[in-house]
Amino acid sequence: MKKINPFLQDATKIECYEDWSKLSLEPYNPKTTSPFTKVRLILLNGTEFEANWHSHNFSRHCLDNELRRELALIRRREQQQQKILASLKPIEETVLQHTMGYEQLAVELTAILAQHVKDKNVKKALDFALLEDFDHVYRYANLLEMDEGIKAEDLLGEYTEIMPARPTISEHRYPADEIKNYINSQTADLFTKLTVNIITAAEQQTMNFYMNQANFYKNELGRKLYTEIAMIEEQHVSQYGSLLDPSATMLECQLMHEYVECYLYYSCYQDESDKRIKELYYKFYLEECGHLQRVAKLLKKYQDISWESLFPNGADFPELLKFGQNKEYIRKVLKETGDSTAQQEGYVKVKDLPQDSKFFKYNKGVNKHIDQVASHSVIEKHILECGQDYRNEDKENPIKELRDRKKDNTSFAR
Repeated sequence: MKKINPFLQDATKIECYEDWSKLSLEPYNPKTTSPFTKVRLILLNGTEFEANWHSHNFSRHCLDNELRRELALIRRREQQQQKILASLKPIEETVLQHTMGYEQLAVELTAILAQHVKDKNVKKALDFALLEDFDHVYRYANLLEMDEGIKAEDLLGEYTEIMPARPTISEHRYPADEIKNYINSQTADLFTKLTVNIITAAEQQTMNFYMNQANFYKNELGRKLYTEIAMIEEQHVSQYGSLLDPSATMLECQLMHEYVECYLYYSCYQDESDKRIKELYYKFYLEECGHLQRVAKLLKKYQDISWESLFPNGADFPELLKFGQNKEYIRKVLKETGDSTAQQEGYVKVKDLPQDSKFFKYNKGVNKHIDQVASHSVIEKHILECGQDYRNEDKENPIKELRDRKKDNTSFAR
């Protein structure tokens, strides 16, 4: 791969803003557009949100108005970029159909990162949450067929299987168990640093989407399902966010946010099949290089830190992010860790927990009445109406307890 260093890229000047006509583009065709094109758009939308969210918080805790003005200059264009990306979603694509893209992103992105990251602690966190998002695909897919008469594979292609994993009812954990050991940004390799930033942004985008969409769904079961899964996404954001190095300064974090955006736009540009969107990604990549280079100057000015010192092994992009099929990897993780839960900084088999564990107390408390747990109810309703649940499996589930298509398992892993 050709070496790409965004700090040295001939970039677009920072003050490049566009009029309203350029902020709303023709949406993609939901029937003919690749599932991975949709997934990339969701990923980049979330990355823009994360960068903006950090920039606002930075500004609110900054005493220097000159620095705050610099942040505002960058933030305004990144807001425009986000609006342009968001405009590509078509009106006729329902919230539930769009949700399938969110969960496909969560599954495939997590699987890709887990297979390439070197940090074992980060890999365990990715593998753990992977199974939970994989189960969410299954729950939403059953709702999709009942409410809209659409088979999920028509939206996801044949890239992602649809079957139960660690049941959503088993995912509700004591809050303190989401906190993990954080990486050391001084010693961690570049791909590890990219990984924790990318996955935190992606999961946060999903959490925010569900938080805001739950009360707009057209029926009560759907509203409850979004509410329940939104709580799991909050857990994931807590877990992934805890992996970030808290000793990094706000300005150092701002630099990393800009680097992540450069990396993702360039990765998606290389990977994208839609020519129009591909060109947009390259344009935004050059703009983000400009943002990155401006923040590097601010870092030198305000902290007397060079960008080179934060990239001791060089700032060339590591292996680019490329979407593809991960079915066998997901099956392997499910077979090996499907019956696990979190326990403080680590993970443990549920059967090995003491009966007085906080996991059992919390899980039984929030799931006091099983028939009121939406993730269970949606499967039971589909079985009642159709005779069995909805799946799209290449072969039988690697977990024996999850193979019954006429009864939802509410005891596995809890």
